[in-house]
Amino acid sequence: MSALARRLPRAWTQLSPSERREALAGYLFISPWIIGFIVFFLGPILASFALSFTRWNIVGTPQWVGLDNYERIFTQDPFFRKAVTVTLKYAAFYLPLEVIFGILIAVVLNQKLRGIGVFRTMYYMPYIVPKVASSLVWVWVLNPRYGLLNTMLGWLGVNGPSWLSDPDWVLPSIIMMSLWGVGGSAVIYLAGLQNIPNQLYEAASVDGANRLQKFVRITLPMLSPTIFFQLVLGLIGTFQTFTPAFIAAGRSGGPLQSGLFYMLYIYNRSFESMRMGYGSALAWILTVFIMIITLLVFRSSKYWVYYEAERKRTK
Repeated sequence: MSALARRLPRAWTQLSPSERREALAGYLFISPWIIGFIVFFLGPILASFALSFTRWNIVGTPQWVGLDNYERIFTQDPFFRKAVTVTLKYAAFYLPLEVIFGILIAVVLNQKLRGIGVFRTMYYMPYIVPKVASSLVWVWVLNPRYGLLNTMLGWLGVNGPSWLSDPDWVLPSIIMMSLWGVGGSAVIYLAGLQNIPNQLYEAASVDGANRLQKFVRITLPMLSPTIFFQLVLGLIGTFQTFTPAFIAAGRSGGPLQSGLFYMLYIYNRSFESMRMGYGSALAWILTVFIMIITLLVFRSSKYWVYYEAERKRTK
């Protein structure tokens, strides 16, 4: 048993003066984090949960309404269904593309070539650009009249669509905007690729395996823990998408609410309509949904995620 474990059950009065000074110093050093956690994280969480059962317009006094907010969301709110549909469509298309492009870019960046570090930096830079700035740039790029993308398509004789003005193209446009920062995921996959032992590829070459067989039989299984990590973070982040939708599609979600993401709808109800209780109920529904989806992904990991250490223990 460690010294710390032996000290935990002891009362404060049983500690020696030196142990008390040591404990006070420890609490003093972690106090900024504890205070920040209580004030800026735990406190708002508990407050939003309580507000979800009230009717509150921010400036007045909250009025207790029980489960009325939740009942109205599920039975009388058509925009709730629209926001859920748009967000699920976005997740269904964006997440697979993010994983595929991230892995492919990582495989290319993993090559031992002269100057490869420059290319790694170039692919990673869009990820660190603030989302507000990159979204504004993309709004200009996707402008149907003078945007760069339609101009380039015009050079090829293609009449580009009205990206952010056409209900059929709003969601693909936001997906394209989000994929521009896939370099952040590529760097994580690159770290996972560099942890794969070269001996596995050498043994596969001796057995006559080609590049595709090596990728399917070695790279993907050994990279599966990294894919799992990125998938969990991607799921949580995807359902919280707000900035690209707010800037590209506007507060209303664009034409026919085709870009009405769930987080954008929470913002509209909470701050535009001044219905903070209703917005809190929407936020808690999203929280529970993300927890369920994340739990399902964790449960499924035992069927497709390869952990070499666990395989050794089971042998």
